[in-house]
Amino acid sequence: MVVRPDLIILNGKAITFDPEQPRAQAVAISGNKIVAVGGSSDMRALATEDTRIIDAMGATILPGFIDSHVHLFAGAAELGYLDLAGVYGIEKLRDLVSAYSIQYPDDEILFGVGASYQVIGPDRHPTRQDLDLVSPDRPFAMISTDHHTVWANTSALELAGILHGAAVDQGAEIVMAADGRATGELREASAFAAILLRTRFGGRELAGMTTGADPVPTPTLEQRARDKEALAQGLLHCARHGITGLHNMDGNFYTLELLDELRSEGRLVCRVEVPFHFKNTDGLERFAEAEEMRRRWNDDMLWCRRVKMFLDGVIKSRTALMVRPYPGTTHHGDAVFGVEEFNEACIRADALGFQIAVHAIGDLAVRRVLDGFEAARSANGSRDSRHRIEHIETLHPDDLPRFAELDVIASLQPGHAPFGGFFDKEGLNSLLYPEQKPFAFAGQQLRDSGAKVIFSTDWPVMPVDAMGNIRAAVVPVEMPAPWEPQSQSLEESLYSYTAGNAYAQFAEDRLGRLRPGMLADVVLMDMDIEALEPEALGQATARMTICGGAVTWEA
Repeated sequence: MVVRPDLIILNGKAITFDPEQPRAQAVAISGNKIVAVGGSSDMRALATEDTRIIDAMGATILPGFIDSHVHLFAGAAELGYLDLAGVYGIEKLRDLVSAYSIQYPDDEILFGVGASYQVIGPDRHPTRQDLDLVSPDRPFAMISTDHHTVWANTSALELAGILHGAAVDQGAEIVMAADGRATGELREASAFAAILLRTRFGGRELAGMTTGADPVPTPTLEQRARDKEALAQGLLHCARHGITGLHNMDGNFYTLELLDELRSEGRLVCRVEVPFHFKNTDGLERFAEAEEMRRRWNDDMLWCRRVKMFLDGVIKSRTALMVRPYPGTTHHGDAVFGVEEFNEACIRADALGFQIAVHAIGDLAVRRVLDGFEAARSANGSRDSRHRIEHIETLHPDDLPRFAELDVIASLQPGHAPFGGFFDKEGLNSLLYPEQKPFAFAGQQLRDSGAKVIFSTDWPVMPVDAMGNIRAAVVPVEMPAPWEPQSQSLEESLYSYTAGNAYAQFAEDRLGRLRPGMLADVVLMDMDIEALEPEALGQATARMTICGGAVTWEA
């Protein structure tokens, strides 16, 4: 029986990632499946009077982008906060905060996002006194681009009850001055959780990361409605960029319940995974909650099959865990977990059949995660676990071959590199030794070693824009030696955003390729991206996004 398509895209240049038919002109969709891929005339012959025909006009057709490392709720919430990306200088900052203050008179704490560590000036981080000048009349705080540091003015610290310090989790710090009061710099989640509780979303957008399983305090009905609407708008924002799938890196039962409600309302326009976040303060008995999350949500639209952990912080705040102490210091960074407790967590999660994803940025953190995965394999036996390491911003050369040996996925964000073209290219220069720089953000070296490499943005750390991130991978900014910016091919980069990410979610038989029988997740770009100069790749965007056969975005 011939299936008649509901929608056909003709006259395109399809990159299918199907080895049996790598290139095609047209794709036909019926229901939630791709039913045919081939030449335009053959596909047109399948149409009925009810079939919608889309003329691609020579533009690229791809499997839908899957962003494999995002913070959906945070990204959605931050669409409405004060955007400080690219802002430098106290005068500019003061002007923006003053205007924002007038616009949002009811916010308990004015909150800015995307702030550079050098927002006040080079070679120094902001202080509460700086921010008192920026916002003299109202509490004000801002979060760094990497979301690992918050800076707050005096009144915000007082409001949060942490001006004179407070107990925080291992690996976090309320930086204190000699006078016994906070400087205003709050490093890592538990240090700034009290600030987030006073912001517009009450910290619920990062509750899975900052407070464990549940948002604190429990939201009112009005807050719940606001949170759900923010998530809906965040999902639409992703669909506009050609994204059909998201691997969230934080979340909890509350996030999953809101997403499930959106699904029942027909507004879950991207497939979403929400992990179970296991913290260093948790006992192993908490994995029972992970099992409950997996039992309740376990289908192709909304699921939990992964455990997320943090092993360290970030380089810019010197909380990333390093083999050698930071230049000019005796400080190696901060380990979120001890070695034994981390290995035990890996063994337990692996034994329960969960995939594990671990944030590891420093070279020693990466090594310890690989050790933890190896301990799990030794204890439980080898299986198709597809465990992941997130970020890998520095890597000791001795550990490079271990990714392929242990079948560990390297989850990278090309735009995060100093040569990615998004952030200050000098920002890490003084924080790494010359011998570390050739193995920093080593995407191509990991590929060449045989490791599976996947791409993502870490939205809202950077925009949830696949093509901008691909541009960063294909055309890195030139850097002086000993930096080694590593250019990756366009096809490799696209694969890492589609078929590679489908593999990372154990869905390579259903997603990530344009092939008959696959789920119909498709993006039609607005131009032929292979005809672009590499530097212009970031100009391409989605003309149409299709998730499960439904058009979720149309320009």
